Amino acid sequence: MRRFLISTACLLLLTGFTGTRPAQAAGHGPQQAVASEEKAAASPADYVGQDTCATCHEDVAKKFGTNPHSRLALEHAGKGVTCESCHGPGKAHVEGGGDVTKIVRFDKASSKQIDETCLSCHAGTHPNFERSPHAKADLSCISCHSVHEAKTDVALLKASQPELCFQCHADQKPAFGMPFHHPVNEGVVKCADCHDVHGTFQPNNVRATADQNAICTKCHAETRGPFVYEHAAVRAEGCLGCHSPHGSQNARMLNMPSINTLCNQCHSRVANHTVTGMGAGSDELQPCTSCHTNIHGSNINQAFLR
Repeated sequence: MRRFLISTACLLLLTGFTGTRPAQAAGHGPQQAVASEEKAAASPADYVGQDTCATCHEDVAKKFGTNPHSRLALEHAGKGVTCESCHGPGKAHVEGGGDVTKIVRFDKASSKQIDETCLSCHAGTHPNFERSPHAKADLSCISCHSVHEAKTDVALLKASQPELCFQCHADQKPAFGMPFHHPVNEGVVKCADCHDVHGTFQPNNVRATADQNAICTKCHAETRGPFVYEHAAVRAEGCLGCHSPHGSQNARMLNMPSINTLCNQCHSRVANHTVTGMGAGSDELQPCTSCHTNIHGSNINQAFLR
């Protein structure tokens, strides 16, 4: 009898728990699932073809021949990326006598709609765009790119770098006019060489690498290493611990005019020492790097001495 009562209690307990699950799954629980509506796929009969588009948009069609998107269409016998791949099926637009409400117009679309259209093909190349500062600022792909009226052959930009970037980042422009700066205005270095404008996991859209210093050392290879004796500051803070990346009034784009003051931010125990080659008590200090020449790292001396 006792065994029967225990079995019955267990059965009721299990029934009570399992009985609540179908109700929640049906949408009656606190975590009600909301099903998203799927967009109905357009019928092939709704597409008119790029030749039909060109009858009215001849000026755009002529320029489109050199567009990277048109090359994809040619690779698939004209059935690849065409006008309707981005603007949607054009049958209703044509039958409506060019009714602009019957076609996708990017100048009237929201940033989200534009990005969804572009990322339907480019999501693999730019997987982090939605978390980027540009996306969060409600900028869309066509804020920087122009499929029809591009000013550059690469990436279909509306303007060449750095002019395009300075349209928003005007606060960074003066740095490239400093006495010591990266040659961005001269066209030797581009903003995109260091920044991935489509989003990274680093601050300021800085390109992400396994060794974050590689952003700098890909050009400044002499500082790359690996070294037997590494400078801890280089490994910990990175290049920006001592250098200003865009430009500086100081030689070597250092953050401070005095090398000794810069070094003593970490090496404070030598701050009051008189380091001079001109005799004790002299007020004229020699820069730390006069002796510690291999400051980025050394293979022969732990103190980075020459």
